[in-house]
Amino acid sequence: MSRIKRRQFLQFAGSTLATLGISQLEFHQKGDALGRVLAQSTPRKLALLVGINNYSDIPLQGCVTDVKLQEQLLIHRFGFNPTDIHVLTDEQASRQGILTAFEEHLIKQARPGDVVVFHFSGHGSQVKDPDCDSPPDCLNSTFVPIDSSPPDGLSSQGGTVQHIMGHTLFLLMYALQTENVTVVLDSCHSGGGTRGNFRIRSRQGGSQFQPADAEQAYQQQWLSRLNLSPDEFKRKRRQGIAKGVVIAATRPDQLAADATFDGFSAGAFTYLMTQYLWQQPGSASFARVMPDIARSTTRISSTEQEPLIEVEPGKNYDKSPVYFINKQTPPAEAVITKIQGNQADLWLGGLDPDSLAAFQAGAILSALDSQGREQGRVRLESRDGLEGKAVLLDAAPPGAFLQERSRSIPPNLSLKIGLDPSLGSEATDAKQALTAIARIEALPLQKQEVHYIFGRMTPAYRQQLQSNRATTLPEIGSLGLFSPGLELVPGSFGTANETVTAAISRLQAKLNSLLAARIVKTVLNTNSSRLNVVASMQLENRPQMIAESFTIRSGGFAQDTSTSPPTPPVPLDSRKIPLKTAVQIQVTNKETSDLYVSVLVIDPTGEISVVFPNQWVTADEITLVKAGQTLKIPDPNKDKFVLKTQEPKGVAEVLVLASRTPLRQALQSLRNIVATRPESPAGSRGGPVTLQENEAGQVIDDLLNDITVGTRGSARSSTSGRSITRQVETNQLAALSITFEVI
Repeated sequence: MSRIKRRQFLQFAGSTLATLGISQLEFHQKGDALGRVLAQSTPRKLALLVGINNYSDIPLQGCVTDVKLQEQLLIHRFGFNPTDIHVLTDEQASRQGILTAFEEHLIKQARPGDVVVFHFSGHGSQVKDPDCDSPPDCLNSTFVPIDSSPPDGLSSQGGTVQHIMGHTLFLLMYALQTENVTVVLDSCHSGGGTRGNFRIRSRQGGSQFQPADAEQAYQQQWLSRLNLSPDEFKRKRRQGIAKGVVIAATRPDQLAADATFDGFSAGAFTYLMTQYLWQQPGSASFARVMPDIARSTTRISSTEQEPLIEVEPGKNYDKSPVYFINKQTPPAEAVITKIQGNQADLWLGGLDPDSLAAFQAGAILSALDSQGREQGRVRLESRDGLEGKAVLLDAAPPGAFLQERSRSIPPNLSLKIGLDPSLGSEATDAKQALTAIARIEALPLQKQEVHYIFGRMTPAYRQQLQSNRATTLPEIGSLGLFSPGLELVPGSFGTANETVTAAISRLQAKLNSLLAARIVKTVLNTNSSRLNVVASMQLENRPQMIAESFTIRSGGFAQDTSTSPPTPPVPLDSRKIPLKTAVQIQVTNKETSDLYVSVLVIDPTGEISVVFPNQWVTADEITLVKAGQTLKIPDPNKDKFVLKTQEPKGVAEVLVLASRTPLRQALQSLRNIVATRPESPAGSRGGPVTLQENEAGQVIDDLLNDITVGTRGSARSSTSGRSITRQVETNQLAALSITFEVI
């Protein structure tokens, strides 16, 4: 990211956002049941965490989980004493409860130099601002307490609301005696209600809504206590935020998603932010980690959700370490929170959303000492959301960080398809037709994680897509697939007169291809792999970098980054690539031994192409990348093809798999496919191979068998059965991902 956008903090829940860096904790070799860290005399670290699910009008599902995510992160990664973290959830989070807690826990206790964190997850909104700080709409953003019911009558008619205004938050922040303040707001004021499988963290607002008299009176009390005149107050807030850093989950015109994951609900932003921070090997500034968080939220939430950051005017706090805590701590997938006998409770806050399904019974994690060295192992027995039960294979204390050693890819991974309300009475027929396809589940929306949504194009959906500047829209009445956030899956819609059963029959091959893509993504391990591999994508014949991905733990369990100069982050907008743009993919093997490499591309429709290997002789060596060598695709000295971005537009993904074991089965499958295509005769270097939808499953199945054979010599399973759980070890495989958007 070349620079941080600095703009007035008048738009509270959508004012700007962004993120995280990290810290260090020095853990005791022995600790109490909560894994408390070594006591620190100064600075004191105080946090107020608020999460509200049980709204009377539009309930949410993931806000209380957000509080747990943030609390565990602050305790175990940033050294907060649990007694210095005050939590308000649901009925506790009334307007008065929030304001009183901010005063008593933060303002009255914080001293100069202390660290203060305020986190809010819940609904945001907007009310009329009599001072019109933000023309032309003259609105001030708010967050909504549990006891702020909508006005009587139709909500569109407006009225007085018991919200907490952005102006009020400014005064509360201004009253703090420390500058080391971080405010995190996982809410928005756009949209509202539901969108696909997401709930949107927004309640209707606008100029027809006015703040309550009590809110105005409360601001006047603080002006008097702070000796601020109304004019001075207005001038200061129009300059920017009051103290430190404010992080918001999304831009003002975007949606903050309350999302479902594998076994739990959470804010898309809060989960990805905290998960990212668990994975950092060293301190990083707010500005440095911004592009990574923004890319993740956009990819996961499917609502173009881009977090942003705003800092106090005239200060360089965007260059400060996240939460203003400058320490070093080993990256981790989990932490031991409790031990009883040889049983351990785990918090798994560092797991990536794509790989959650691979952390069930059988996954092995290594316990680290305070220096990041392996001191023991635990075996996961079960997982409920982000809470795990494990068996100690070696001695390890409470509070010990855990890093992945091997994951277990279950044999029964399925593709979960949500049934959209637009199906109406046809939902029963759709469920029967979908569940008749092996390893396809049909589920109601808003209950659990779904990977895609099957539904009908309605006038309302078409209007919504047009407002998002989507082009080439399907006919009204046609059936097809949406993302969880109701974005179109290109190429999946039929004609308006198609029946549900006919549409699902037409989509069966595509569903199998999407299942294959989901399965292969469960091996992604950029954060945890021990192999030293770097993947990048750039414009062909030009040095302009589009994106880069690399394994951060290739140096061992403890990675010292203090002597390595930081690489400038790639700008977020660089991943937006126009049609017909020629690109080159590069994979560098930085190991001292050779690796076997495969490179796949998944386009916005879910179609899978194999871009390497791209020649079909019989030797396994065609997939071999020697130690220290950089593979270029295409290689101008060898290849006659060009990789160009093409239709359909949308987000695509490059998957790079580097393994210590040969890719024999997958290579043979590809040879068999190529042999049937006259345009790519066997033995030629004919370029990438696009897998037909009925071919993808077998190739991916064989590829996973290849990369797990080093761990399980007998790991073989048929496409139909897949009865063997595959173990994937971090020292045997590097699986990296690069996402980009074709525009």
